[in-house]
Amino acid sequence: MSNRIIDYNLETIPEGAQPHSVTATPVQMGGRHTLRVTLTDEVSHGVPNVDFIDMPTFLKIPVEFKNGTLSVDIFSKLRDDAPAYARGFAGLAYRISDHTDAFEAVYIRPLNGLKTKPEAPRDKRALQYFAYPDWKFDRLRQEYPDGRFEAGADIGPAEWVNLTLVMDNSNLKAYIGGTECISIDQTKATVITGYIGLFVDIGTEAFFSNLRITISN
Repeated sequence: MSNRIIDYNLETIPEGAQPHSVTATPVQMGGRHTLRVTLTDEVSHGVPNVDFIDMPTFLKIPVEFKNGTLSVDIFSKLRDDAPAYARGFAGLAYRISDHTDAFEAVYIRPLNGLKTKPEAPRDKRALQYFAYPDWKFDRLRQEYPDGRFEAGADIGPAEWVNLTLVMDNSNLKAYIGGTECISIDQTKATVITGYIGLFVDIGTEAFFSNLRITISN
């Protein structure tokens, strides 16, 4: 049987999509029709680890996904009110549970990208995997000091970045512009199937384009 492919050019908000702590607005950016996704003002002024930082802050798209490939173009930059620790966090959430109480995600940190010439250890922190609610970036970093759940990448702020994720049960590979950056044999998945999300975090204004969902049979 062939794989099922679903394409969203993101010129408009996908039918049935639901914002969770974000606003989503169709806009033009860099000659493209895109979706601008950013935290609501209320959430942005909320409490860290309660309202934001590896929380359910995404536009949820009602496509059931278990295994396969996700690919999207992201243009990420800082908001005017971004805190000092903001890095342009934006990416993809997937296997989002029905009640949005569990999911996995991979996001970029463009201000940690190699194009910004960051000092160590930030040079190895441009791409991050996490699993909500138990395995956020800080716990992963503490319990796995080998850095297996994050990686450096040749990216920078305010440029188009292609993020591609390939999932096969508990195996994950993450690519930036076609280059493999993260390979995980055992993720922290707690939900085996669920919805897709366009993810953003604190201080970020992100633009998403050309979302392709390839569902493996």
